[in-house]
Amino acid sequence: MGISERREREKEERRKTILKCAKELILLDGVENVSMENIAQKAELSKATVYLYFSNKEILLNEICEESARVFLDHIKLSSASQLTGMQAIKYFWRGFVDLFGNSDDMIIIFKVRNFLGPNLPNFLLKEQSKSPNVDAILEAMKNLIESCKAEGIFDPGLDSAMATQLLLSMFSIMVERAAHIPMENRKFPAVVEEMTNSFQIIIRGFAREGIDRKALDILSK
Repeated sequence: MGISERREREKEERRKTILKCAKELILLDGVENVSMENIAQKAELSKATVYLYFSNKEILLNEICEESARVFLDHIKLSSASQLTGMQAIKYFWRGFVDLFGNSDDMIIIFKVRNFLGPNLPNFLLKEQSKSPNVDAILEAMKNLIESCKAEGIFDPGLDSAMATQLLLSMFSIMVERAAHIPMENRKFPAVVEEMTNSFQIIIRGFAREGIDRKALDILSK
């Protein structure tokens, strides 16, 4: 391995260390209480070194959010969902969310960081996330699932897809905020998953076209 290649690898490892330490501090102390100095101390680097990689806290936080969103996208494999009907894809998306929720802190990190970066927004605005392509991809996927269900006659054709996406995100945000206080090993408890699923089910039924068979809206059915 040449000197140049080794230096590039060291830089990438240092960058990963900074992000890892920042995530740990966010989960421990909350986004608002994390500073570049805190991150530098935890990573055992100088504050100047951290600023070489991330010129300000907002850029660092956005990268953390993007990294966590990337984990979710890899986990649910959207290409697989594209072969399903709208309702099947929503079930697939939900199961992926619940599975990652119980095995990783990435869902908590995404919402904590985005809520901090945009506290005055209703949650997420689809057209204002141009610096976050992975977050955009998740939002667009959710919106497209809703559109598919409308086209298939499952959801009310008059449903505003953007507003419906916002409503789902608000629900996810509330669930994730509550889960932040639950140890990871307890997030898989049936009671926790059941409460989350019931909340999601209620919203999905609220989107339904009048007269639709409720069995078609059961997110736990195969």
